[in-house]
Amino acid sequence: MPLFSPVLIVGCVIIMISFAIRASFGVFQIPIAEEFGWLRAEFSLAIAIQNLAWGIGQPLFGAMAEKIGDRKAIIFGAVIYALGLVLSAGADTPVALQGYAWLVGFGIAGTGFGVILAVVGRAASDDNRSMSLAVVTAAGSAGQIFGAPVAEWMLGAMSWQMVFTVFAGVILCVILVLPFMRAPVQIDRNELEESLGRILIRAFRDPSYTLIFLGFFSCGYQLGFITAHFPAFVTELCGPIFAGGVLHSIGITTTSALGAVAISLIGAANVAGTLLAGWAGKRYSKKYLLAGIYAGRTVIAAIFILLPITPVSVILFSVGMGSLWLATVPLTSGLIAHIYGLRYMGTLYGIIFFSHQLGSFLGVWLGGRMYDVYGSYTTVWWIGVAVGAFSAIVHLPVRETARGQMRAA
Repeated sequence: MPLFSPVLIVGCVIIMISFAIRASFGVFQIPIAEEFGWLRAEFSLAIAIQNLAWGIGQPLFGAMAEKIGDRKAIIFGAVIYALGLVLSAGADTPVALQGYAWLVGFGIAGTGFGVILAVVGRAASDDNRSMSLAVVTAAGSAGQIFGAPVAEWMLGAMSWQMVFTVFAGVILCVILVLPFMRAPVQIDRNELEESLGRILIRAFRDPSYTLIFLGFFSCGYQLGFITAHFPAFVTELCGPIFAGGVLHSIGITTTSALGAVAISLIGAANVAGTLLAGWAGKRYSKKYLLAGIYAGRTVIAAIFILLPITPVSVILFSVGMGSLWLATVPLTSGLIAHIYGLRYMGTLYGIIFFSHQLGSFLGVWLGGRMYDVYGSYTTVWWIGVAVGAFSAIVHLPVRETARGQMRAA
């Protein structure tokens, strides 16, 4: 099958819309907290719950797609996503917003990586699979490029409640492109004969699967914390943006605008970084590439927090971290497909992704909690540096051998 097939294009559209909305939530933190007088931890807990629900829902939607079909699972996810956004728009207490966050999180799971990467992976040829997974992941970053700035612009023209309602209508539009998602199944005979229970037992007994699970935790921690808190972090801690400077000349006149643009820059840089990871994943060891990405994140985050926080450092950090942002996703999902096959890739990757979302939950929640207690994000940031170093180390012992070869050995 050619690289840019209808399945790949539709998958990119769905991921782009889903992630554009998801990546914008950090922009709403200050407006919502100021309107109701909530503590920073209240909104952070809602976003943390959203990430946890996403992690719990990912293997469930993966199994659902394998049982009743990819398109039905995506429709279900889009409807839940829209419902969660509409209900969130009417929330006026922290408990209500946190309760509706479960629906939003499950909706993201139904329109996110677990389902889309699995169907694209099954539709792609062996030669194109690594790059196909990278292209879909990069589409998520493309959504991030415009998600936060568009949300910031919309907040200048309407209430945050109305923005949530508009987003609900937008996510439902993904249903219109689903008729084009017809993926041929490319699975060998042995995979068809193997039950889900058997492959799960095989994976759970494999130390490599455990190491991949543990390693993906820091990815979620770092991404969750930065997506939810970086706009507020920049708004409050960044040095002044002087009138008449370069940033002012291109329309960035406030630290709030710089925070939204920073999220956009991360997404832009990650498009290139993810595509490069997909290219490299076909040619080099995926586990060593993953170890290198986590090590790179660790160094970049440590240097950023040690230096003075200025507009220039924010931009440089956004580009550097962005180039490594979702580069782990095509490599991790490709590693799962390579070791355990394509038949239950959605479920197996969904379980691994749960670790990612546990990290996201902790990063988002700790960010808000420690800010309220200490008035600073510094401790949470250094925890992220430490877990990044941990992930770089635990990927090194992974046995990158296809399970068919393991049985023959």
